[in-house]
Amino acid sequence: MSGSSVPPDGRPGPSPAAAPARRPTGPEAALAAASAHYLRGEPIDMSALAAELGVGRATLYRWVGSREQLLGTVLAEMTERTYRVAARGVRGTGPERILTVLDRFMRAVVDAAPLKAFTEREPRLFIRLATMPGTIEDRATELLTRELQRETDRGALRVPLPTRTLAQAVVRIADSFMYAHYLGGNRPEIDQALEVVELLLRPCGHDAPASPAVGSATRARTGAGISEPV
Repeated sequence: MSGSSVPPDGRPGPSPAAAPARRPTGPEAALAAASAHYLRGEPIDMSALAAELGVGRATLYRWVGSREQLLGTVLAEMTERTYRVAARGVRGTGPERILTVLDRFMRAVVDAAPLKAFTEREPRLFIRLATMPGTIEDRATELLTRELQRETDRGALRVPLPTRTLAQAVVRIADSFMYAHYLGGNRPEIDQALEVVELLLRPCGHDAPASPAVGSATRARTGAGISEPV
């Protein structure tokens, strides 16, 4: 009744063989393995990933979808990690806070070594994943919607339209400028993106404050110290 492993004669029985450690499996394990390859600047190969996980290709595809879907999920996860690091420790409220977080986030993204490695290998795929409606845009929009809603709830923003609609507009503006160099431009245009977003946000500020715009030099300083890779 007690569950003891000692037999009736009182002599301890042989120790049971230790169960072999089970390798984590499932979609979360696949995503973690793919993310690790991405962060090391390595390509994500579905056959190699399936072998690493000890499963067949059909099982891997059932877990994560196509390679493109898996890459979209990996990049969405990296987007969230980088955004949370960018928002950490940011002071202020209202438009000022949103602009500072966006500034830090965009500069961290364009400087990220894993992203540079990926875009050097597959620039067209990256642009398709990053700038079209899908997993990455949805994740970024969700994060910014929460940020806008918090500022609205505390009275620092007065948004004349649904916060998700405004967040999606800001994300699309940021993407078009942040990835300008992949779309035929010479370089990322982060300052221009912030200027446009500021035009959208300033009228939404509490009592429409007339404080001067955040200068480029100040924005550049706010991005320092962000090391979370994208």
